Amino acid sequence: MQKETNGAKAPRHFTFKEKLAALGPGFLICGSFIGPGTVTSSTRAGAGYGYELLWCIVFSVIAVIVTQGMAARLGVVTQKDLAETLQIAFDDRPLLRKFLVGLVAVAIAVGGFAYMGGDLTGTALGVSALTGVSTHIIAPIWGLCIMVLLSFAGDALKYLEKLLAVCVVVMCIVFLITMIVVQPNLGELFGGLVPHIPEGSLMTCLALIGTTVVPYNMFLHAASAKRTWHSAEELPLVAFGTNIPMIIGGIVTGAILITSAAVMQGMTVKNAMDMAVQLQPTLGDFAQPFMAVGLVAAGISSAVCTPMGVSYVLAGLWGWKTDRSDKRFIITNAAVLVTGIVISAFGFNPIALIMTAQAVNGIVLPVVVGVTVYLTCSKKIMGEFTNSTLQTALGWIIFLISLYLGLSSVISLF
Repeated sequence: MQKETNGAKAPRHFTFKEKLAALGPGFLICGSFIGPGTVTSSTRAGAGYGYELLWCIVFSVIAVIVTQGMAARLGVVTQKDLAETLQIAFDDRPLLRKFLVGLVAVAIAVGGFAYMGGDLTGTALGVSALTGVSTHIIAPIWGLCIMVLLSFAGDALKYLEKLLAVCVVVMCIVFLITMIVVQPNLGELFGGLVPHIPEGSLMTCLALIGTTVVPYNMFLHAASAKRTWHSAEELPLVAFGTNIPMIIGGIVTGAILITSAAVMQGMTVKNAMDMAVQLQPTLGDFAQPFMAVGLVAAGISSAVCTPMGVSYVLAGLWGWKTDRSDKRFIITNAAVLVTGIVISAFGFNPIALIMTAQAVNGIVLPVVVGVTVYLTCSKKIMGEFTNSTLQTALGWIIFLISLYLGLSSVISLF
């Protein structure tokens, strides 16, 4: 029984064990975005522009805390995922509902297909560095392995959360130590916190943001949160379980950029071995194998989460079951993987393909951010648990900045 004060329930206090367990869904998302794309885009940003794009990572961390926090809170309060809630929110405006459902479905599918190609290629970069076999041979084979894994792993999410927590923490420790060892120029580092876009860096900015604030992750987080928590009194636990992993993920991303800026500035990054240069101050001769294994581990997490994320979105939008009993859910998983396999098999430049996938995610990001902010501001949906004034303001600022960057990148193509 909870004690009551003046007729109101006292705030619930959570044990350390409960808080530790609450990190699972957050680390699932963190492990999803700390993939080959993050390592690649952060390394290339540091090597190409020094510390100048560090502000992109700070913005991304704020954005991912705000947006994933909104998605998780919506999942707990409504006990529905983001896609299901979108259907309900506009049930009295069928034309608008159809437009938004179609827009979100296309945005998530396009982003997911591009990301899948990058995930498989990123994993192949690591395996290729260890074996010498070409990435466009390894990537399709790895895609088939992921397909088998998703077909037979019924409780994949539960075990994946634990695996990703370990992987992210290990990567965080290594890159943090390396960042300290290389002794970055603090004046230049703090100068990189001032938002500006150096000439020719727009797509890199978009890739840095797109690799952290991944559109389908908001849907995946809402679905994971509703399975984990069932009461609004657990919302402080939800916030804790979201914020800590997102901050750790942001620290990893920032440490990669800072380290590469200190060690690799001016270098051209063409492959995994080039990226390993930044770890040599800490790991010496072990830098290359560690980077290769790290890319494989990061690729595993992202490659498993990507088809699941797209499938959860489309299932919620169109009322499918989210298990193997619904063939449409399974077919969507397979379609995302097959598309990624085809893309990765064409032999495109692996680094360029990964960067393009992140940029595509950045372009579709405003659509999902706008929908998430709108839904979590709605009293019809959230009742008394709508966004605070600060959360709403931050949400719309994130939307406007991502919209500006996305439109600018599209315009730049022409």
